[in-house]
Amino acid sequence: MWRWNQTSLEDFILQGLFDDSLNHICLFLLLMLVFLIAVIGNSLTILLICADPHLHTPMYFLLSQLSLMDLMYVSTTIPKMASNYLSGKKSISFVGCATQHFMYLSLGGAECLLLALMAYDRYVAICHPLRYTVLMSRRVGVMMAVMSWLSASVNSLIHTSILMSFPFCGSRIIHHFFCEFPAVLKLVCGDITTYENTVYISSIVLLLLPIILVSASYGFILHSVIQMRSAGSKRNAFATCSSHIIVVSLLYGACIFSYMRPRSQHTPLQDKVGSVFYSIITPTLNPLIYTLRNKDVAKALKKVLKRDIIT
Repeated sequence: MWRWNQTSLEDFILQGLFDDSLNHICLFLLLMLVFLIAVIGNSLTILLICADPHLHTPMYFLLSQLSLMDLMYVSTTIPKMASNYLSGKKSISFVGCATQHFMYLSLGGAECLLLALMAYDRYVAICHPLRYTVLMSRRVGVMMAVMSWLSASVNSLIHTSILMSFPFCGSRIIHHFFCEFPAVLKLVCGDITTYENTVYISSIVLLLLPIILVSASYGFILHSVIQMRSAGSKRNAFATCSSHIIVVSLLYGACIFSYMRPRSQHTPLQDKVGSVFYSIITPTLNPLIYTLRNKDVAKALKKVLKRDIIT
């Protein structure tokens, strides 16, 4: 038993995102550029929402939480990957891998839930505007954020504890650029069919139920928009929802591709492509999508830039 524990605690080897033939310095610079764009964009979104009193509403509070999740998301994967390319090493400790797995699974789950709750917020704003301050008070917004963080963290803690307690046999090479669940699961010895079924059910809860809530919310929104007589009101309603729909499509699409397929159908390349979308591309694009397509956020940004130019 002691010997098995010693073996289990050995380091893992991360294969990385790109082929070894590519220049490591160029890859490091590319990753750091993407990381800086994501950090600046999400940090700026959070600061704008905190600084502008007009953005102190439940909708923008939830958006600030989304930006915080994205900020933590890129900080979980990109720095380790960039440091490996710079140093030439590919190893990650057992504890480091478990921590990375817990963080990415917590943040991914929390983001899926939060996006579903943000769709409900848009439903209330468009379909019940006179009751918005009652149905979506600041307290309700905080409760939504706490529920997203807490439920996703508990789910991630359970899965990380179970996954990392399994024995790992053969090579400890993870054919991925971080400790993602499907890639680590392939290294596990023995029959894990029961656990895979549990993971599948968990994926349904964290993906399909939010998708149902998003679909229902936008179904009611579409019905209300069709009944609107003013063309301006229709444009405002679509403009309000368009950013959220784009972000939902990017994240949910990539997560379904990565987690709703049987284990036998997973290939390292497919896993990497799906993961790049939800762990790097989506967190980087989210602030750009919301800043460029949201009039209130864009107005707050212009106000800050004008103030800096004048001073």
